[in-house]
Amino acid sequence: MLTLFKLLLPALMPSWRFFKSVDPSPRVEWRLLASPSAALAPWQEFRPRPQRLSPQAVAGRMLWNARWNESLFLVSCAERLTLAPTEHSRQEILRRIAADLRRGQPPGALQPYLQFRLVFLDRAEDGQLIKAVTYQSEPYLMAALSAQSARAARAAA
Repeated sequence: MLTLFKLLLPALMPSWRFFKSVDPSPRVEWRLLASPSAALAPWQEFRPRPQRLSPQAVAGRMLWNARWNESLFLVSCAERLTLAPTEHSRQEILRRIAADLRRGQPPGALQPYLQFRLVFLDRAEDGQLIKAVTYQSEPYLMAALSAQSARAARAAA
């Protein structure tokens, strides 16, 4: 009986020791510019995590959380950009940032150029946060991004 319990215990309570280490994941930051050579605007975090969640929100997220799934996809794209940059990963990140920005603003209210960067946050031994920028895009014209999104939507349909 004890042998059976020893065999079942790992299935009931799995161990996380199969990870050698847990590295920080990239954060996506963005800024809008009036022109590619304009004065640089401050960076803003894309989809920052909430500081607190109510128990109802946590329960709801266990059942449906499409936005979080999309954010995990963006982390995958960001990791690919740091290892082996591809145009697909760059465009996926740009399209999603642009779509989120357009949702919250009336037409014409946004600056015409969008730029993003990937940042890794790590904690030093003394407890201070270290911010390392691993990738920074060129400024992209927002109108061109919306045209690409429209073409991609038509091709998928």
